[in-house]
Amino acid sequence: MEKTRLELIAKMPRIKFKFEEELKGYSFTKTGGVADVIAFPKTIIEVYEIVNYCRLENIEYTVLGNASNLIISDKGLRGITIILTDMNDVRIFDDRIVAAAGAELIHTCYQALSENLTGLEFASGIPGTVGGAVFMNAGAYNGQIADAVESVEVVLPDGELKTFNAEEAKFGYRDSIFQHIGAIILNVTFKLKKGDRREIETQMRELTDARIEKQPLEFPSCGSVFKRPEGYFAGKLIQDAGLQGYTVGGAKVSEKHAGFIVNIGGATAEDYKAVIKHVQETVLAKEGVALETEVKILGE
Repeated sequence: MEKTRLELIAKMPRIKFKFEEELKGYSFTKTGGVADVIAFPKTIIEVYEIVNYCRLENIEYTVLGNASNLIISDKGLRGITIILTDMNDVRIFDDRIVAAAGAELIHTCYQALSENLTGLEFASGIPGTVGGAVFMNAGAYNGQIADAVESVEVVLPDGELKTFNAEEAKFGYRDSIFQHIGAIILNVTFKLKKGDRREIETQMRELTDARIEKQPLEFPSCGSVFKRPEGYFAGKLIQDAGLQGYTVGGAKVSEKHAGFIVNIGGATAEDYKAVIKHVQETVLAKEGVALETEVKILGE
């Protein structure tokens, strides 16, 4: 590790690195073990340098935004963990917004509001980054990120920089091509429309109020844990199975919204995984529905 530490600092002196750092301070669940190395690039060139280094040295890497829909292993992450939150520029060109991958989605929605642009109101309470939201095709309140995306700039594992249009991104329910090709999202261009500021602001406020009322935002969590099964609502199935309040260690099925598993104090990734497994087995046995996770679980 000492050789790697010195080599990284020497080869990429502009990039901020941290070594042997716990990841629980970087995840919404407040779980996650030690990362070998964390890199905080600020530019596309710096991301390219890291990816190229990893490719040449055969080092694995993992990419994070603000880890709002992730559970990171208690054993941490090997290789280099690339955290993109320092790449957070948001620029507006008429009816288009170009947002860096690490920009907060909520902030981007309010930037759209500042220019009377409509099309992102549904996302105004989603706590992820732009890159993570596009990677997952995040959605809420009958809207999804795919509806607003015009193009996505990425770097591929072989170091190629490439731009995908919305069709090429192959968006699906909580899915995109980027999950399957190892791409790191760098910038996203949203194509919006001019609208009435008062109407946009009212809708954003109403959706934010609804989120505060219905979701357990007072606790750390990984957001919505399960995908919506066709013809059902995951939260309703979990509630009907009598699982609200079910707890392992510090991880608990929320009594406010059964689709959330919250950290009530000291939860580990293994606690979360145990709760998820029990919920899946119980709902399948009692309701006959197989729940698929929306949250991503990273690490060993």
